[in-house]
Amino acid sequence: MSPPSTTRPSLKRLFLTGLLTLLPIWLTWVVVKFVFVLLSDIGRPVIQPLVHSYAATDARLAWLELPWLLNAFALLATVAVIMLSGVMARRVFGQRMLRWFEALIARIPFANIIYGSARQLLNILQTKPDGTQRVVLVDFPHTEMKSIGFVTRVLREQGTGRELAAVYVPTTPNPTSGYLEIVPVEKITPTEWTVDQAMAFIISGGAVSPETIPFSPPAPPSAP
Repeated sequence: MSPPSTTRPSLKRLFLTGLLTLLPIWLTWVVVKFVFVLLSDIGRPVIQPLVHSYAATDARLAWLELPWLLNAFALLATVAVIMLSGVMARRVFGQRMLRWFEALIARIPFANIIYGSARQLLNILQTKPDGTQRVVLVDFPHTEMKSIGFVTRVLREQGTGRELAAVYVPTTPNPTSGYLEIVPVEKITPTEWTVDQAMAFIISGGAVSPETIPFSPPAPPSAP
C-alpha cells in the first residue's frame, strides 16, 4: 500500500490544472454577463412595455414575455441605439444634437462635472499625448513593483517647475476602477504599448502581453 503523501501532490496538481483551465472561461463569462446585463437593463424600460402591449393583443404571443427573450430584445435594442449613435455622431445633424446635449448637461450641477470628466478622459485615451508616452509604468504600490498606468496630463510643480504626470492606474480585471497617481515625469517608465495592448494586458491579468517590457525608468541625460 503506497503512502498517502504520494497521492496528495497528484490531487493538488489536478486541482490547480482544472482551476487554471476554468479560470479564463469563468472570467470571460463574468465580463460577458456583466456587459450583457448592463446593456439589457438599459433597454429594458422601453422594450418591456412594448413587448407586453404587443403580447396582450393575442394570447398565442405570450411567449414573447419570457425573461430570456426580454433580455435579448433589450440587448438588441441597446446595441442598435449605440450603433445609431455612432452613425449620428459622424453626421452634421448628430454633432449638433451632441453639442446641444452637452450644453444642457453643462447647466445641471454635479452632472456637468461627471460628464465633462468622463468625456475628457475618453478623449485623452483616444489621442496621442504630447511630450510623453500614454502608456507607462509607475512604482505602485512601492518602488520594487510596477503597475500599468495611463498618462492623462502633464503639469508643473508649484515653485520648482518640475514636470509631474497625472497617471490613472486601472485595476484588474475591471479597468473602469482604479487609482490616480501624481508622479514626477522622471520616475515613470515609458512603454511603446498602445492603449489597446495595455487594456488587454490588464483585463487578462497579464496573460496577454509582449515578450519583453521595460521596467526601469530611462537614465537621465548626462550633463555636458
